[in-house]
Order: sequence, then structure tokens, then C-alpha cells
Amino acid sequence: MEIKNYLSGTVLFAGEFDTLKAALVDAVSKGANLRGAYLEGANLRDADLQRADLRDADLQRADLEGANLQRADLQGANLRDANLRGAYLEGANLRDANLQRADLRGAYLRGANLEGADLEGANLEGADLEGADLEGANLEGADLQGANLRDANLRGANLRGANLRGAKIDGEEVQYAPIAVEGLHWWVLITDRYMRIGCQRHTHVEWARFSDALISHMDSHATTFWASHKDVLLGLCAVQAAKGGV
Repeated sequence: MEIKNYLSGTVLFAGEFDTLKAALVDAVSKGANLRGAYLEGANLRDADLQRADLRDADLQRADLEGANLQRADLQGANLRDANLRGAYLEGANLRDANLQRADLRGAYLRGANLEGADLEGANLEGADLEGADLEGANLEGADLQGANLRDANLRGANLRGANLRGAKIDGEEVQYAPIAVEGLHWWVLITDRYMRIGCQRHTHVEWARFSDALISHMDSHATTFWASHKDVLLGLCAVQAAKGGV
């Protein structure tokens, strides 16, 4: 059984095995460099692939349901249409990975690096993304129903058309895609009931009621920032709240 690079055809690992899954598990256990491995459509269900080096690997339509990919390096990997249902991906590196239409229902992605990943149309229902880095990720049309996004970095993420019903962002159960504002001194994220400005997160009502004195104690730049952007940001809060008649 051989595992080859999908571009060059170079043999990355070889041995006497009954299945590709067995060969891959053995290769990973021996620390083999599997960068660019051709694994399209492979049956890797429940495989132990902890700390695997699968950068740029071709895993299109692979069955990785229940697989252990803790701290695996999948940067740039092609996981389009892959089955990752219930997979364990804590701390995995999925930066710039192609996860279009991937099935990630119930996947454990705490602390995973998904910066710049393409998750368009992916199913992340019930996935645990606590502390995950989703900066610049494409989540257009993704299903995030009931997903845990507590402390996740959503800066610059594209959430257009995403289903966030029942998802948890910083502990708040949301129903609608949040409004993100870029290009200001601080990044702003407005959810159904809360607005985060930098590290400050309060309800829409609290922001509206804060005195200038209280704002000034938040940061040395806060007073100027709030004076310049208060009306616009509170207006966006009203728009967000109106989506659900809050």
C-alpha cells in the first residue's frame, strides 16, 4: 500500500497493509511527512490521526467521521465535501483549508485555527468552536445552528446567509447573523442583544446609557471613539435588534 503526493506522484509512505486507513494510521504514528497526500474519498472513519502532518493534502469526500485529528496540521488541505461529523479537531490547524460543504456536525473544534478557511455551505450544526480562530473565514451559507462560538475570533469572517439560530456567541444564544464593523480603532461585533467593541462587551441598552465619564474609564481613546461613532453604532444595534423584534 502506497500513499502518494497528489501532484508529483512521489511516494510519501509505503508498507504492507490491508487498507489505506491502516497505512495512514501507521504513517502518522511514525511521524511521516504526508504533505500533499492523495486521500480523496478515503475511508478514515474513527482513525487516530493525532498530530498528523497533512498540509495541502487532498481529502475531498474523505470519510473522517469520528476521527481523532487533535492538533493535526491540515493547513491548506482540501476537505471539500468531506465527512467530519463528530471528528475531534481540538487545536487542529485548518488555516486556509477548503471545507466547502463539509459535514462538521457535532465536531469538536475548540482552539482550532480556521483563519482564512473556506467553509461556504458547510454544516457546523452543534459544533464546538469555543476559542477557535475564524478570522477572515468564509462562512457564507454555513449552518451554525446550536454551534458554540464562545470566545471565537470572528473578525473579518463572512457570515452572509449563515444560519446561526441557537448558536452561542460569548454565551449569548443568537438567532441572526451578527453585524461586524471593520476599519475603526477597534473591531465591533453586534449580536442580537450585545455589542462588543474591542474587549468591552455590553448590551445595546447599557451602551446607550453609559455616561461620558464611564466611557472615558474604558480606554484613553474611548471618549473620542464613542463621540465619533456612537450614533452609527447604536443605530446598527437597533437594526440588529429589529430582526427579531427585540
